[in-house]
Amino acid sequence: METFLRACSVNHFHPQNPSWSVRLFWRVEDPYEEPARKKEAGEKQGRAGSTMVTLLERNSKCQQQSAPPPQVGNTALTRCLRLLPQRTRGCRDMGVNLVTIVLLLAKTLSRAQGSCSSGSALTCEDCLRIGPLCGWCFQEDFSDESNFGGRCDTLDNLSLRGCPLEFIESPVSHLRVVKGELLSLTSEKRDGKRIQMSPQKLVLNLRPGRQLTFGADVRQFEDYPVDLYYLMDLSASMIDDLNRIKELGSSLSKEMAKLTSNFKLGFGAFVDKPVSPFIKTTRKDLANPCWTQDAECLPTFGYRHMLSLTEDTTKFNEVVQKQQISANVDDTEGGFDAILQATVCKEKIGWRNDSLHLLVFVTDADTHFGMDSKLAGIVIPHDGKCHLDNENKYTKSTAMEYPSLGQLIEKLVENNILLIFAVTDKQLNTYKNYATLIPGATVGRLASDSGNILQLIIKAYKELRSEVELEVTGDTDGVRFYFTAICQDGAILQGQKKCSHLYIGDTVSFNVTVELEECLNEPKHIVIKPFGFRDSLEIEIQPACSCSCQSNAEHNSSRCSNGSGSFQCGVCVCNAGRLGPHCECTEENINTGSCKHSAENISCNGRGDCYCGQCVCHPSEFGRIYGAYCECDDFSCVRFKGLQCAGHGQCDCGECHCHHGWSGEYCNCTANTDLCISEDGAICSGRGECICGKCVCTHAGSSGDKCEKCSTCGDTCTSKRNCVECYLSNMGGSVEECQEKCMIVDSTVNQTTEFAENQSIYCTLKSGNDCTISFRIVNDQHGRSLLYDLEQTECPLPPNVIMIVLGISLAILVVGLVILSIWKMFISIHDRKEVAKFEAERAKAKWQTGTNPLYRGSISTFKNVTYKNYGKKEVTTIGN
Repeated sequence: METFLRACSVNHFHPQNPSWSVRLFWRVEDPYEEPARKKEAGEKQGRAGSTMVTLLERNSKCQQQSAPPPQVGNTALTRCLRLLPQRTRGCRDMGVNLVTIVLLLAKTLSRAQGSCSSGSALTCEDCLRIGPLCGWCFQEDFSDESNFGGRCDTLDNLSLRGCPLEFIESPVSHLRVVKGELLSLTSEKRDGKRIQMSPQKLVLNLRPGRQLTFGADVRQFEDYPVDLYYLMDLSASMIDDLNRIKELGSSLSKEMAKLTSNFKLGFGAFVDKPVSPFIKTTRKDLANPCWTQDAECLPTFGYRHMLSLTEDTTKFNEVVQKQQISANVDDTEGGFDAILQATVCKEKIGWRNDSLHLLVFVTDADTHFGMDSKLAGIVIPHDGKCHLDNENKYTKSTAMEYPSLGQLIEKLVENNILLIFAVTDKQLNTYKNYATLIPGATVGRLASDSGNILQLIIKAYKELRSEVELEVTGDTDGVRFYFTAICQDGAILQGQKKCSHLYIGDTVSFNVTVELEECLNEPKHIVIKPFGFRDSLEIEIQPACSCSCQSNAEHNSSRCSNGSGSFQCGVCVCNAGRLGPHCECTEENINTGSCKHSAENISCNGRGDCYCGQCVCHPSEFGRIYGAYCECDDFSCVRFKGLQCAGHGQCDCGECHCHHGWSGEYCNCTANTDLCISEDGAICSGRGECICGKCVCTHAGSSGDKCEKCSTCGDTCTSKRNCVECYLSNMGGSVEECQEKCMIVDSTVNQTTEFAENQSIYCTLKSGNDCTISFRIVNDQHGRSLLYDLEQTECPLPPNVIMIVLGISLAILVVGLVILSIWKMFISIHDRKEVAKFEAERAKAKWQTGTNPLYRGSISTFKNVTYKNYGKKEVTTIGN
């Protein structure tokens, strides 16, 4: 059964308020989808001041005929339902229908009214191009000559002026689902493939300035096939890494088997362009770039594809074990050459259509890109095509430049390749910068010997599978896209097109709002797809700028001065040389009197010619001149930074009409608050207002780009101290001074009215005189603080100076006596020890009698040794 989604083209105007119009949408969705999304209501302010309210109703069971939507008080819904295909109204075999009723209440702006009825539109198409709120009445006798051009006006004005609804031409933006297959279940395949995004193809008929919103669902599946291509730097510095990964295939296959049952692995290598100055070009260096290191290595090469994607991990190990390192001169490698070839050579590498494509880029150096190859005299830009020969060698390494980063991004996105940079710590920041520019790229820290490469790949794979982010490709000039992400937890993220922290099998939704800036000459083809996914949503945008009443034109009609023009959409379109509402004038018949706004003005303000009493404005290289007297143009508005209306609006008769999300006299004020959101998620840290995308701090003492700094911001109670003390203190000054202090902290003291204590904050503080003060804080509806129950209690008595002096003196005396006593005690103990020591030594002494060695006696005896009488001795004694 064909999925159908469209806006009914019937416009119904409320009898009391003709500015209200009603559009009805029916949407048939997946009957098996879990009812995770509850009823929701949202509103969005459109460019023309319109508000859109969406009510979602999900039926638990399908009836034989789906029930009509809730009543809205008129018969437009009944009329619109009759236009829907009958097959979308019956659902006997479908299960569940989701009926979405969209009520578009577009209140006309006075500025838009003036634009539509300015008189510059002479045909229906001219009217539609003025603005999205303009309509054309093609009733034949609706306007006369005095009101020529009055057919173009806002829809409510035309209705009030008596133009029947069936004669009002005002195309409504609508869409048609060309292909809307439902999302596959986790384990479901249809025709050998799984549907991960729904719908798949839409045709949008857009009226410039009118927004159209549709939904897209994305689901990640369990056990999804994975192709992993290992691209390695084989320069000399990677020799230890090469030795470490020789058994990587087996271990990686075991780990990936836990995540998917369909895994293929491939291998490729790169060094740099084999040309000076990136390598040495002597014969010896060309043959062996490592000869100066007394080592053998391969000649330098740009890129070689070694192993196509295969399930045989043993073969991967064998190929890696056969590899040898090479070398170049500079520190930077030619990695981008290799990435591009591995991306675009789909047949050589073996990328499958229905699989997740991972390219692991392993290096310890930065890479060349852009015009670096001009150093070697290579000036031919890379053509972005595959250039691998029969031996899987890159043949244009010395003939074409390195690819630019933009060219690389284009090919990665085009071929759904998710890049994993595995780089050493030294290059981490460099490749993080690259990853911020490359959609879906991740960066991991590689150990010096690639010891953690397995864990790095598994972690990167899980990170990539845990998020879904949409990208828009194709010819988007003149088309604006606005996204709202509805993630798995029900969180609605305005302005976001990414959901993170997903689990396998989760479904996320995105509301996509499209707006066409101006009429197109031909349809545009745009693709919306999740990064790294094969599934995508193709969108064909067709401008709704033509009038259906033109198909009933009467050529050479008698109602146009006897065939002087064609009668279409209620007016005459004159033949060449004829002018006037009924082509009654010729170019020679000029009446300039009615072409002057006043007698002092010149005809058509000097910017047009007067034909048959009407101004025909001159063309201008700067823009369009229009108005009954050529008084208006679309190029005389004030410029901001060199751009008219700051580039965010359209100039209409000297006045800027701003695009959605912009305001101000010059349309230089953005309504986007992303730059005002602080780290805690609050706008301007809760201390200011976001004006024109910048924070204007309103809280006293706050500063910083996001009002994050605040020198006077204490806790809720402490910040009110000065205010409360002023009112409680007898010396606090006049009431006006206290009110001024309270105004600084946005507070007011209120002692008269009652308040709810359960909604108040009770505070107790110590005042400057050491008294305890208490009060209650209640916040009013404007965020101001109201202070109640101000009290001052427990004030300490003044100090007794005499007692303090006596106490201190007594304390000094006591301390002195204690110190003297302690000193005396230590001296006494020391003396006793010395006496005891002396007594002990004296007791140990033993006295003996002896002759004084200095004493000499009075008698001395001498022996004469020369005396020969041996028989007797002669002793001579000499006495004193």
